[in-house]
Amino acid sequence: MAACISFTATRDRCFRFTFSNAGLKSATTDLGDGTIMHWWAPKAPKDSKPNLLLLHGFGANAMWQWNDVLSPLTRRFNVYVPDLVFFGDSHTTRPERSEAFQAQCVAALLLAHGLHTTSVVGISYGGFVAYSLAAQFPELVEKVVLCCAGVCLEDKDLDEGMFQVKTVDEAVDILLPQTPEKLRQLVQIAFAMPVKAIPTCFLNDYINIAFGGPCIIFLSPSQLSFYLKIR
Repeated sequence: MAACISFTATRDRCFRFTFSNAGLKSATTDLGDGTIMHWWAPKAPKDSKPNLLLLHGFGANAMWQWNDVLSPLTRRFNVYVPDLVFFGDSHTTRPERSEAFQAQCVAALLLAHGLHTTSVVGISYGGFVAYSLAAQFPELVEKVVLCCAGVCLEDKDLDEGMFQVKTVDEAVDILLPQTPEKLRQLVQIAFAMPVKAIPTCFLNDYINIAFGGPCIIFLSPSQLSFYLKIR
C-alpha cells in the first residue's frame, strides 16, 4: 500500500515557504563544542533595522511557533529565529540540559554571526531561555519580552497549577507524547478550547514527524520538579 500523505510534513514545507518568502534563509552553525545550531536569519539584513530574536517554546521547531507573526515583524526588524537545542535541527553532544545552557548556545550563535545587540521575545519555555540570556549576557540584550513564561513562579503557584504530575516519566509521557492517547491528553491541557475529535491518523502523523525517534528530555529532574510540581 502506498504511503499516505503526511499533513505534518506538508505543513512544514508550507512554513518553509513562508519563512523564505519573508526574506529569511535556513542555516546551521557549528559552535565547535559538539553543538550544532539551526536558525532562520535574514538573507540581507539591513543596518537601518533593529535586530529581533524570537525564541520558541516547547515544540517541534521554531517555524510552528512564529509562522503567523513573521511577516509583520520582518517589515520592521532583522528577525532571527533559532531552533533551541534538541528541537528542529539543533542538537548537541554535551550533557547540559538547562535553560542557562540553551541561552549560552543562543549567545554563541549570535556572536558567531557578529550580532552584538538584539531585542528578544521568548514564549513559554523560550521565555525562560530569554530571561537567562538577558541575565547572563546583558551586553547582548537590548529589550526582553516574555510571553506565557512563569519565570517568577513560586511553590504556592505550582500547588494550584493544572499540570500536576508525580514523576519525570509521567511528565515526559505527556510533553513528548508517543501515542495518540497521550497527544490528545497534551492537547486538552495546552488549549483553552481544544478540538474534541482529532483523527488518530493525524495524531500518529504528527508524532512520527515531530517526535520521531528517541525522545530527549531537555530538563533535569530537579528542573522538571520546579516547573511541573513533581514532588
